[in-house]
Amino acid sequence: MTNPRRFLLRMVFFLIAVGLVAGFLYLPLQGAFMANAPLNGLILGVLVLGIIYNFRQVIMLYPEVSWIESFRQNEPLHSQPHPPRLLSSMATMLGERNSDHLSLSTLSMRSLLDGIYSRLDESRDLSRYTIGLLIFLGLLGTFWGLLGTVSSIGTVIANLSVSADTTAVFSDLKAGLEAPMVGMGTAFSSSLFGLAGSLVLGFLDLQAGQALNRFYNDLEEWLSSLTRLSSGALSGGDGGDQSVPAYVQALLEQTAESLESLQRTLSRGEESRISANSALMTMSEKMGTLGDHMRTEQALMMKLAESQLEMKPILARLSENSGASTGGLDEATRSHIRNLDVYMARLVEELGTGREDTIQQLRSEIKLLARTIAASKG
Repeated sequence: MTNPRRFLLRMVFFLIAVGLVAGFLYLPLQGAFMANAPLNGLILGVLVLGIIYNFRQVIMLYPEVSWIESFRQNEPLHSQPHPPRLLSSMATMLGERNSDHLSLSTLSMRSLLDGIYSRLDESRDLSRYTIGLLIFLGLLGTFWGLLGTVSSIGTVIANLSVSADTTAVFSDLKAGLEAPMVGMGTAFSSSLFGLAGSLVLGFLDLQAGQALNRFYNDLEEWLSSLTRLSSGALSGGDGGDQSVPAYVQALLEQTAESLESLQRTLSRGEESRISANSALMTMSEKMGTLGDHMRTEQALMMKLAESQLEMKPILARLSENSGASTGGLDEATRSHIRNLDVYMARLVEELGTGREDTIQQLRSEIKLLARTIAASKG
């Protein structure tokens, strides 16, 4: 959006130039102002009010531009210190929607732009009326002064008498012409201030109008980028074109919004399905690793059983030899056999503990798999 600062700078520089000219012509302007101070003061007061109003027209665009920029950047709208006034209907219509997923129809965009244009045009009515009021006050002072001049001239002519004393005649004529001069001063001074004030307000209104038009054009370009075009005609039975009824257009817009919402829901469901598939693949890999560990432990247990079967006849022969021998086994052999029994018992205990841990881990993985499948289905 275009920043209205440059239009404010133009208005400020123009007022500075007008002030310099007025300062340079201070004495003539002071004499003209004193010709009819009340009327000229009223004209200057209207001029000051018009200047303030034109500056207000441009300054009030700042919250509107800030709101649009915040909406385009997906910032929270409730954090704005100054809510928009010209775009209040647009802010109410859009609500808290995201600009990334915003889509307008041609009818919606046209209705928004028409409402905003009417508000912008309405805001300039007072400025136009102020310009016309200055011209009217200038003309009013002109006719007022001319009426006073004509009346004073009539009075002078009526009171003029021809006598032998020429000096007295000219003295009376000079005194009588002072009133028409006052009326002419009122006429010309009011016209001067009225037309000059209308010139100043005309330039300020031009800059304010350019700022408002620039804002409207930028807004129209932005809304055009968000507008969804649709076919505006339905073919009839006789081969001609018939304009789409309003309710059909509204139904199509609602259907399009529903389809967009369904598409977003399906996208989220697809993402959930992909994550569930990833979790299932990870679970299957873990279960495969667990199965390999179980097969390894099973092979170790089979080897241990085979070793026990092989050691059983040896132990039987050792026991027979120990029973038949008179001297028996020595102490080292007995200690070795006892250590062998202890180690075997410890190995059997560790195998049982490992088997229970493996079964517990398998149960936990199966529960996690069941939860993941249930969540993906939900």
